[in-house]
Amino acid sequence: MKYIDNLPSMDLMRSEKMMFAQLIIPVESAHRAVSYLGELGLLQFRDLNEDKSPFQRTFVNQVKRCAEMSRKLRFFKDQIHKAGLMPSPHPDSQPDIELEELEVRLAEHEHELIEMNANSEKLQQTYNELLEFKMVLQKAGDFLVPDESHSEETELDENVYTNSDYSDTVSLLEQEMQPGPSNQSGVKFISGIICKSKVLRFERMLFRATRGNMLFNRAPAGDKILDTASNEMVEKTVFVVFFSGEQARRKILKICEAFGANCYPIPEDTTKRRQITREVLSRLSELGTTLEAGLHHRDAALTSIGFQLTKWMNMVRQEKAIYDTLNMLNFDVTKKCLVGEGWCPVFAKTKIQETLQRATFDCNSQMGIIFHVMDSVESPPTYFRTNHFTNAYQEIVDAYGVAKYQEANPAVYTIVTFPFLFAVMFGDWGHGICLLLGALILIAREKRLGSQKLGSFMEMLFGGRYVLLMMSLFSIYCGLIYNEFFSVPFHIFGSSAYKCRDATCSDARSVGLVKYRDTYPFGVDPSWRGSRSELPFLNSLKMKMSILFGVTQMNLGIIISYFNARYFNSSIDIKYQFVPQMIFLNSLFGYLSLLIIIKWCTGSQADLYHVMIYMFLSPFEGLGENKLFWGQSVLQVILLLLAVIAVPWMLFPKPFILKRLHTERFQGRAYGILGTSDMYNDEEPDSARQPHDEEFNFSEVFVHQMIHSIEFVLGAVSNTASYLRLWALSLAHSELSTVFYEKVLLLAWGYDNFIIRLVGLAVFSFATAFILLMMETLSAFLHALRLHWVEFQNKFYSGDGYKFRPFSFAALTDDDD
Repeated sequence: MKYIDNLPSMDLMRSEKMMFAQLIIPVESAHRAVSYLGELGLLQFRDLNEDKSPFQRTFVNQVKRCAEMSRKLRFFKDQIHKAGLMPSPHPDSQPDIELEELEVRLAEHEHELIEMNANSEKLQQTYNELLEFKMVLQKAGDFLVPDESHSEETELDENVYTNSDYSDTVSLLEQEMQPGPSNQSGVKFISGIICKSKVLRFERMLFRATRGNMLFNRAPAGDKILDTASNEMVEKTVFVVFFSGEQARRKILKICEAFGANCYPIPEDTTKRRQITREVLSRLSELGTTLEAGLHHRDAALTSIGFQLTKWMNMVRQEKAIYDTLNMLNFDVTKKCLVGEGWCPVFAKTKIQETLQRATFDCNSQMGIIFHVMDSVESPPTYFRTNHFTNAYQEIVDAYGVAKYQEANPAVYTIVTFPFLFAVMFGDWGHGICLLLGALILIAREKRLGSQKLGSFMEMLFGGRYVLLMMSLFSIYCGLIYNEFFSVPFHIFGSSAYKCRDATCSDARSVGLVKYRDTYPFGVDPSWRGSRSELPFLNSLKMKMSILFGVTQMNLGIIISYFNARYFNSSIDIKYQFVPQMIFLNSLFGYLSLLIIIKWCTGSQADLYHVMIYMFLSPFEGLGENKLFWGQSVLQVILLLLAVIAVPWMLFPKPFILKRLHTERFQGRAYGILGTSDMYNDEEPDSARQPHDEEFNFSEVFVHQMIHSIEFVLGAVSNTASYLRLWALSLAHSELSTVFYEKVLLLAWGYDNFIIRLVGLAVFSFATAFILLMMETLSAFLHALRLHWVEFQNKFYSGDGYKFRPFSFAALTDDDD
């Protein structure tokens, strides 16, 4: 298979021509060659080791190392976000480092961070315990010595650091580990602190466990305390439980442990409590200073890592992708080389060869990289080159199914037909201007929004910004045709062609208007708005327009199927699929469209419902007053016969011809192959051939053709009726807009009250924004999507291909880590 033309394909209708190539890469230049190909992004590698598990592949150790480095980098990223820092690249350019050096540095940083986190956690836990102990000392003293005045506690706090004998005092914090008896009667107590949310259940459990033989006192701790588990500030309550007996003591301690309450020993002696309080406050001060210094040191380390984090993550991500790709190649031990296969566009052949030559030169390899084209029995992938404008339309088509290789691309027509059908349902040039402003804002901020991480809804909206632009422009165009600006008509293109029946215009809205001049030059005459005939006129107009648009688009789909069959040299599909389909569709609904146009042009009052119904029920009877042109009755009979003939024409010939061709092929006769889309011929590229050695099953082919024929015949009726949604949604949008304008805005404006007018304007704005601009936009979008996927694309589009996914660094995402 030889390709001479290396220029990019200029055919927008077809995907890029692809070729299947083999690469033989020396081991010493394999890494750099794959790296350069990743930067180029035009070669899709084929996995030649599908039968091997990931642990049996050649470069599994390198992949594991990259995965471990990715884990460390994610750990650093999480730590930076928890610290409230923003990772940003350093303005100064940093020298590149090798992967081995990066691995060592990441291990050192991880060990340092883990050690700092462990020390910080221990210090924070100790600090929290001392802080709780201080609160228990301050609050529990009120329960132990009720007659002690508050002034003494104030004096205590003032004299904490003024006691000159404090340094010579023995530490009582270690001495007072167990609470002593409170008096000679054997009453004891346990003091501690518990979360405020648990205190009620805690008290109830204590009461039940001791059968009411206890006294429970509590007081709010005051300041919130940091919870190391959730990293949140929580409110706590200090409690003191008075009880009697060792058995009650053990029960209370177990309940405290179950509820997560921390118990602290409090001496009964006031002097000892003051000394312990001084010691606790001193330690809190020291720990606070140590914690602050540790946090500063940790933030400095994280900031230093954050300067290089993005660069390191991209480097590791690319290295992992390179080794994953190398694992898809076959390793030839004897020749010390890697053998790979893959698909690439024909126009990229020269670029790939130059890239491989550059990789050989940079590696100083004595053996060059061999790149040669091969034949393949597989169907090539589909590759459409898109830009910012066409990408969204291609995604709309691909969401239904990826085009088969070299199949006609519906996205080319979707660029025009999709926003136009949307606008037929949404037509209002006031609403269209609102959509246009939104689209222009997204386009104006394209660079800034494109570099940010957006939410799912905003990302979808930003990706479809050019679709929104086209929809808004067509909505303005259709709105001018409908003459609706927020449902209000305007005399934009001149005066109305109608006037009142009398001078006072008293009966204009009950009897009707009289035409006195030429027809309104563009769109719907504004005088129809509010008249008695408004709804019947607009219903008739929009319903007939919907049928015309539907029949036109379905004919376009069938015509595209002709170009598909012609491109693949499938004369069977042309003769026994395209021709009968065109005859059947246009014999019925093409004829209906012709009648609509003739009725519009002649102003006839013929009933088209009657004409179409009796075309089937009584084809030989006269039309009477419903006759639109000479010879109409004869033409109807001819068209009806053609429609009946077209059905067996679609059904029977193709399966029998395919059976005859298959029989002749395996009998070895010389015959001229009659092309078909089901059998690739010799004029196609070898890479696009499919193996046809399997047994020919006539019954399966016949049933498939029968289903296809029945589907088309029934679909011609149902699909035409489906296009009436254009009429229904357009009418609904217009009526909703009218209701909000007349029943909300005008009604509120009828009152001479500023507040009522302001409320009416607010309700009208809310309804316009959220119902007409959001819900109606989404509804019209989904219905236009349905018309393209089902009614249009099923006439020619198989959509059973697969996307061209080249190895490219630009396509790597955070999920690839």
